[in-house]
Amino acid sequence: MRSQASQVVLHVEQLTRTYAGAEHPAINAISFTLNRGECLGLVGESGCGKSTLARCLLRIEDADYGSIQLGGQDIARLNGRRLRPHRRKIQIVFQNPSAALNPKLTIGASLIDPYEQLGRDAKLTHFTYTSKEAYIRQLLEAVELPSELANRYPHELSGGQRQRVTIARAIGIEPDVVVLDEPTASLDVISQGAILQLLTDLRISLGLSYVFISHDLAAVHRMSQRIIVMQSGQIVDQFGADALFAEERHPYTKELISIF
Repeated sequence: MRSQASQVVLHVEQLTRTYAGAEHPAINAISFTLNRGECLGLVGESGCGKSTLARCLLRIEDADYGSIQLGGQDIARLNGRRLRPHRRKIQIVFQNPSAALNPKLTIGASLIDPYEQLGRDAKLTHFTYTSKEAYIRQLLEAVELPSELANRYPHELSGGQRQRVTIARAIGIEPDVVVLDEPTASLDVISQGAILQLLTDLRISLGLSYVFISHDLAAVHRMSQRIIVMQSGQIVDQFGADALFAEERHPYTKELISIF
């Protein structure tokens, strides 16, 4: 029997996306696997295609070619009703929590929405739904926020608190994969460290699997078990995190290390 750590939850093969009028693909033949309980770091400079990859994985955008095997099902070409059951399985935490949260909804309403839209038929193992209030309280506790914040609005919270809410919203329906797209980019240094530690704790305690996208190699190295380096829409290097400083690293990886 395969161990949890070796169970592939996401397998991406030759994923390619070219925007109209562009000379080169935004992402070009991207292939990787993500194992259950693992954090896979994806690092590269701005414009290298990281966010395009994230949008394709979430099916916010359609790839031109390639496959996205999520739990053994290729979702790259699914649409409408055929895609809907799979949307619960992959969620995202965006870099700007203020833009990700509806300012007209209370925190509690934002937290319950994914469950009402996608999670009613899910068999949750870490969170239980007996009532809206109890479910919301569990999610807030999971991200170390007091339950009284449920009745507040996003503008009443700090940036770090808002990002904790978006994390709670992403994990509440217990997806197979969580894409973290620059989750600390808009936060101050103290909040950045706290959020990274929270994400690590949640990955371990809930058995979550992350694709952690960032331009910050230090954060990626801290969070990840494996690292992929992207440049100009392509993967140029991939390795175990403990091999970051190995001599055989790609020249671009070494360039990133020099500003580590």
